[in-house]
Amino acid sequence: MNRVYLDHNATSPLRAEARQAMIDAMDVIGNPSSVHAEGRQAKALVERARAQVAALAGCAPGDVIFTSGATEAASLAIPEFATVSSAGIEHDAVLSWVQKDGVDLTRLLDVDSNGVLTGTAQGQSFEETIWDDVVALQAANSETGVLQDTLKHAQSLWALDRSVLVLVDAVQALGKTSFSFATSGADFMMASAHKIGGPKGVGALIVKHGLDVKARILGGGQEMGRRSGTENILGIAGFGAAAEAAQRDLAAGRWEEIEELRKILENTLAADAKTTIFVGKDVNRLPNTSCFATPGWKGEAQVIQMDLAGFAISAGSACSSGKVRASTVLRAMGYDDTTASSAIRVSLGLETTRQDIQRFAEVWLEKERKFRARAA
Repeated sequence: MNRVYLDHNATSPLRAEARQAMIDAMDVIGNPSSVHAEGRQAKALVERARAQVAALAGCAPGDVIFTSGATEAASLAIPEFATVSSAGIEHDAVLSWVQKDGVDLTRLLDVDSNGVLTGTAQGQSFEETIWDDVVALQAANSETGVLQDTLKHAQSLWALDRSVLVLVDAVQALGKTSFSFATSGADFMMASAHKIGGPKGVGALIVKHGLDVKARILGGGQEMGRRSGTENILGIAGFGAAAEAAQRDLAAGRWEEIEELRKILENTLAADAKTTIFVGKDVNRLPNTSCFATPGWKGEAQVIQMDLAGFAISAGSACSSGKVRASTVLRAMGYDDTTASSAIRVSLGLETTRQDIQRFAEVWLEKERKFRARAA
């Protein structure tokens, strides 16, 4: 059986360019902190990758701090003991800052039924409610694909209090859309290599010029004193190569082609699955992401059934794997527990074909008809 991978928002396959860059980096024996020729060669590799990531992110190379991933980037950006405002649709890397030692330190921003930020917090305007140190704004949701106008909300916050720091999660938007740090309104921005075809275990925090962060990992002062520890030059080289390739694909319009496939998928399913709800279908979304729920048909059951049929999909964020629960993202959007626990996510990649989509639709609709027959 030829398997079809449709879980790119969890992780994308390693790009050939990234693999080759990592293989080449294996022959670089120097430590980037060493001043001899071998060390300078390793340092040059790191700085080349920093420039490649910066070009994709829309920032200066000196603004890029390499980390072990976006989760560490969030931890580095949020000061210790800070209070954080965020929406309930945020990734756990941000929502984990909602509570510390059981104490609620955040105010939740409101979203509408499509998952779009409303510009209010708990029903009140930012002006009446925002007093926190950091406001987290998600550029694109990993489960629904819904996009946010982070600049608009950042500007509202600036008008209120310029001391508020804006953290933007661009993990899903970067490389799939034209999203850019320069026009995001962000003071800090999170990025992850494996979402764009780079290796797992490496990411970046983008820091606005003139701002600084307090290092959480102390030691030799690598990464401009912001993140100590000998650099993961294999991962960083792969990240840089993936970023360069992602920028090239974006410019070539590859993601517009994928968006057309997503439309074909949703139209095919909607024609027969009359009770299925397509989340965020009326607003701007990532070109590759479709989240849909058939109330009563458990998402994890669908994932297992489709896996056995040869398709890799998900029932939420991969970072919440093993947690069988209703989607917190959909619950924040106002869906009831039955619907929120019935959602699945199909996320396409650059290698996804029309044949893959047609095969998936045929198999899923067959199983959906069986579910309806059992439920009748």
